Amino acid sequence: MRKAGAAAARRVAAGEGMYRIGIDVGGTFTDLVLARPNGSVILEKSPTTPTDQSIGVVRGIERLAAREGLDARALLRTTQSIVHGTTTADNAMIEMSGAVTGLITTRGHRDEIELRRGFKENIWDPALPPPPPIAQRRRRIGVTERLDFRGNVVIPLDEDDVRRALHRLAKQGVESLAVVFMFSFINPAHERRVREIAAEEAPEMAVSLSHEVMPSAPEFERTSTTLVNAFVGPRIDRYLSRLVERLREAGFRRELLVMQSNGGIMTPDYIRKRPVTVLASGPTGGVIAACAVADKAKRRDFVCADMGGTSYDICLIRDGRPEIKSGWNWHHRYVIGLPMVDIHSIGAGGGSIASVVAGALHVGPRSAGAEPGPICYGRGGSEVTVTDANAFLGFLNPDDFCSGTMTLDVAAVREAMRDQIAQPLKLGVAEAAYGIYRLVNANMANAIRRVAAERGTDPRSLTLVAYGGNGPVHATAQAAELGIGEVLVPKTAPTFSALGLQLSDHIVDEVRAYIAPSNEIEVARANRLFGEMTRAAERVLKKRKGQHREVRHQRIMHLCYPGQTFDMPVAVAGDGKLGKAELAATIERFHQQHEELHTYSSREEIPVLRSLRVTSVGITEKPALPTIGRSSKHPTRKGKRRAYFDGKWLETPVYDGSLLKVGHKVRGPAIVEEPFTTIVLHRGQSASLDRHGNYRIAVGRPRGR
Repeated sequence: MRKAGAAAARRVAAGEGMYRIGIDVGGTFTDLVLARPNGSVILEKSPTTPTDQSIGVVRGIERLAAREGLDARALLRTTQSIVHGTTTADNAMIEMSGAVTGLITTRGHRDEIELRRGFKENIWDPALPPPPPIAQRRRRIGVTERLDFRGNVVIPLDEDDVRRALHRLAKQGVESLAVVFMFSFINPAHERRVREIAAEEAPEMAVSLSHEVMPSAPEFERTSTTLVNAFVGPRIDRYLSRLVERLREAGFRRELLVMQSNGGIMTPDYIRKRPVTVLASGPTGGVIAACAVADKAKRRDFVCADMGGTSYDICLIRDGRPEIKSGWNWHHRYVIGLPMVDIHSIGAGGGSIASVVAGALHVGPRSAGAEPGPICYGRGGSEVTVTDANAFLGFLNPDDFCSGTMTLDVAAVREAMRDQIAQPLKLGVAEAAYGIYRLVNANMANAIRRVAAERGTDPRSLTLVAYGGNGPVHATAQAAELGIGEVLVPKTAPTFSALGLQLSDHIVDEVRAYIAPSNEIEVARANRLFGEMTRAAERVLKKRKGQHREVRHQRIMHLCYPGQTFDMPVAVAGDGKLGKAELAATIERFHQQHEELHTYSSREEIPVLRSLRVTSVGITEKPALPTIGRSSKHPTRKGKRRAYFDGKWLETPVYDGSLLKVGHKVRGPAIVEEPFTTIVLHRGQSASLDRHGNYRIAVGRPRGR
């Protein structure tokens, strides 16, 4: 250990041989990927510690270090970068456990967040309650002030009104304040003054100003985004501070990088200014990795699906890139009006709880999470989960689970499955477990159908890229149900989101409001705003100088037809300054994109510009994806295991994935065991490896479906 630590120190001194670490905190496990100096990677998992996720992160790093024969300090001293995706913001929204939040807004507009534009997630359910309020009505206060749509002061800010509001909110224990004034994104003077007054009257309050969080219209989206930012902000700040401190104490000398929901990474200081940007950051890392491995496999159109412990995350990829959606992203029943990778999530994971309600089987969205977890983990879980069903059906190895770090208690599962599921449904225990497997597969397949249908795509034309610890167990059955002919499972699938974090670039999004009919756009003003945003982004990226090869800027116009409530991001034509020709070409792009997405365009109408955006990308050096060798020999079986296929138990061949090479082919029914995941092949299916370590699975429809 001492020799290894000394060698690590020498590598640091020489400035070479540096490691890279990607960390994705999930609901059940914290996934880690260590990229070695020689280009190979190590996968590791550590149980998530919900009360303080930073503990699980450091424990995971200690496991990585042990795999290298180092202690954590020696590993971290020779680590070039740590990139982190966190679920802290998502957990705060799911549990509604963020800060006590208040809202100061223009008088008469405090109920904007409740009106929600009249939107309801399920129009067929008149009893659907509204989402839990981030700021209860008594903590939403309107004050006297008003700007017009050009930013001119119509009614001056009543500062005494603001002080009274702050005193009232302080008495109610408000910890974090959202400030949203009409047209503040054009003239932020009133919002800035409220922050100055808050520093005098309530200095302990965190303050989120809407013109800093989302400097553009519409009002509801801006209100919702700013409230979420205020709600999750203090929790994100505390978590990042703890994690940075723990890493520093453990020996990490560089700056932590954090994944954003737009697919880019930035520093904790940048994230603290807009913590809402880390919502869904973990799944975003998986999408980035999926694009990288699919590109190696020459697949440009596919759907990627991440099945972890608590959720199933889907993203449709066309032409090799995910859609970056802005303006109408719903997360945990609140709108986030900032650019985000378009990911659809449902409550379906290994920890999803199965139950019988009114004589019918239900699976999810409730989850056993990391604590207590599934029954088979032996940590106190008492409700049957999807992982319990998979263990009982023989799909998982009970004696060598999670790379040998856990054993599964299948006997306890049998008893609970009988009492909770089988007897109420008058089924055998195996039939009940198989029913859970099929139902969760159907739920996930339906989610893919919905995502594809909403984007005018037939899933049968796509490849399914499956990852997450549980994804490969279910992907082959889902693909057969959907009529998808090919499934791609990377060897790095169990910690795929953590790998994607290492493949991400530094991204800064800058937005400026500019509302005008497209035939009245002043190109000089647009160029001035584009230049202002570009310089602002470069100032941020300059602090990361030396960590990216080059910086690329993309100029975007957000356009809509008159009367539409949703706009569409359109890349500006040309590479230089905006002129009349480039503007006309951009408007034509809008018509074409609208027709592709919504099946029609209205060229007789004059589109409306809602805002301008510049996305600046600092291109980073990325670790190479690992490759594997070739073999002409037949794959050697690890053994056999009794597993349940198509309504009957079969003695099923089991293969050790670490021994499979390019040229090997495995035919189903069969099970392939990788260190942290399992691939289940049904009858008529076959799997082979390509040189980049991707299982390419040819899908046949399993009998009985």
